[in-house]
Amino acid sequence: MDGLAPYAVRPETSRGRLYPEPGGDSRSPFQRDRDRIIHSKAFRRLQYKTQVFIYHEGDEFRTRLTHSIEVAQIARSIARRLRLDEDLAEALALAHDLGHPPFGHAGEEALNGVMRPYGGFDHNAQSLKAVTLLEARYASFDGLNLTWETLEGLAKHNGPIRRPTPYFVEYDARHPLDLGTHASAEAQVAALADDIAYNNHDLDDGLRAGLFTLEEASELPLVGAAVAAARESYPGVADGRLVSEAIRRVINAMINDVVEEAGRRLKALAPATVDDIRVAERPVVFFSERMTAANQTVRDFLLGRMYRHWRVNRTTQKSKRVVQVLFSLLHGGPEMLPPEWRNRAGTAGSAQCAAAVCDYIAGMTDRFALDEHRRLTDPHLPG
Repeated sequence: MDGLAPYAVRPETSRGRLYPEPGGDSRSPFQRDRDRIIHSKAFRRLQYKTQVFIYHEGDEFRTRLTHSIEVAQIARSIARRLRLDEDLAEALALAHDLGHPPFGHAGEEALNGVMRPYGGFDHNAQSLKAVTLLEARYASFDGLNLTWETLEGLAKHNGPIRRPTPYFVEYDARHPLDLGTHASAEAQVAALADDIAYNNHDLDDGLRAGLFTLEEASELPLVGAAVAAARESYPGVADGRLVSEAIRRVINAMINDVVEEAGRRLKALAPATVDDIRVAERPVVFFSERMTAANQTVRDFLLGRMYRHWRVNRTTQKSKRVVQVLFSLLHGGPEMLPPEWRNRAGTAGSAQCAAAVCDYIAGMTDRFALDEHRRLTDPHLPG
């Protein structure tokens, strides 16, 4: 592909798929990966999985699906400017949250707690499990049979894996992903795009939900300057439009910072191939020190004013309880599982049963989890 940097992942040199397949069309292997992800059940379920607010709290708040689409848009923008493979960056952005359970981080914390005796729960490992095992769309293999580069990026987009969870270990034993090295620059782009997207859309959603005011958010570094610039450009504009104008300025500033900092790091490293990126001492795609500090200040603000807001805390605790009850009932009574899951579960209370129940719950949407909880706990409802 003309125009790609020497350190970009090149489709024609892909390490291929675990199960070899014929080409068959004009798409690159990473375009095919992206398309398989979009058509997967796990991707569709993201529509009803919490980002911060449960689906019934409002139609315009972000879900895991809209979040993933926003991450993909930002990832493509950065990848294009760094002359990386945009299709791989987009595929990774779209897939990065496929393993998230219902109720966002509350659901993940609850599943990690109940699975602690069996190795814990990590949504990144669950994303890998979703695309390599749990998706059942093809007659010849389990999972989506994605390319090595997409699987590597999905596993390691946040950096080398020092303490792999059981499924990482299990999968790596049959299809090594070089877990101890960095992933490609495309995967690093997807990780930074995730940071940019969720900080900004959580600011937007928090303001719309009334969890904090525009004046309070304007005290934050970067945000305050963006609000001031938007006000100067559009004096007297309504707050709703002012917020949108400010947020897009913040996103643009963060993208520019990543591109500039990556340029500095790439110049210093002078990588000749993607493998030079993988064995580097540090990521090549990252924020500058100034932006890292500003981003952390925004995170700290959101933690205190949004993620731990009393209204969100109530929802968090109720959501955790739903997941804990579902796990307890089904782990102790796998005969209540649907047939395809019952066959996987084995003996009640066993590690095998725990893994099957965890996978079953992790795949649920918020809506299905709430309905399943009612079916299993309300004696007036049919099973």
